[in-house]
Amino acid sequence: MASSGEPVRDDLQAVADILGVLAYGELTAFERLAYDARMAPTLEDKAALGRLATAEFEHFEVLAARLVELGIPAQQAIEPFVEPLEEFHARTAPSDWAESLVKAYVGDGLMRDFYREVTRVLDPETRVVAEKALADTEHVTFLADRIRRIMAEDPRCAGRLALWARRIVGEALVQARLVSTRREALVRLLSGGRGVDLAAAFDRIIEAHGTRMAAVGLSA
Repeated sequence: MASSGEPVRDDLQAVADILGVLAYGELTAFERLAYDARMAPTLEDKAALGRLATAEFEHFEVLAARLVELGIPAQQAIEPFVEPLEEFHARTAPSDWAESLVKAYVGDGLMRDFYREVTRVLDPETRVVAEKALADTEHVTFLADRIRRIMAEDPRCAGRLALWARRIVGEALVQARLVSTRREALVRLLSGGRGVDLAAAFDRIIEAHGTRMAAVGLSA
């Protein structure tokens, strides 16, 4: 019998899927933040993005370690999500510093909200690991502050950035729905007795997105 800290075997593939997509999300966040630092206007901003990128990589390592603890090769768990997440990032490549900030603030925020909904079905020990990886207080504070500064310096960019945010949301929601409906084991776990009401979850995600946008002075 599985211990309280381990998922039952029937759920193991679904757990691998959740940890796999989380791990690759953290790895790509690390890469993206490090790359976007080249557009940062000041050394302070470059250093801040470097710290955030380092934190994302640490989250990736924690998730990969939990996969190994469960007897799941990390690369095997991550592989199914490489193509869809790379496609998302290719379709939403920012053209300047402001767009890179909005993409990280809006896109990462929305996907983290989605992952928080999905991780409710995990076993307690794995859920703790996932929730630590999803902690984003410093990340959100930095991004929101920089977006507000840009808006204050050039209020005319609000319309452009709001449209960009809507594009990010559309693409992110497509990817979230694909993740939650295309992996058979994950579908079974999400729809089981411990499952997630995905319709209600997406309603909460959109509501949180509206609050996030209002916090930086952009229309949702």
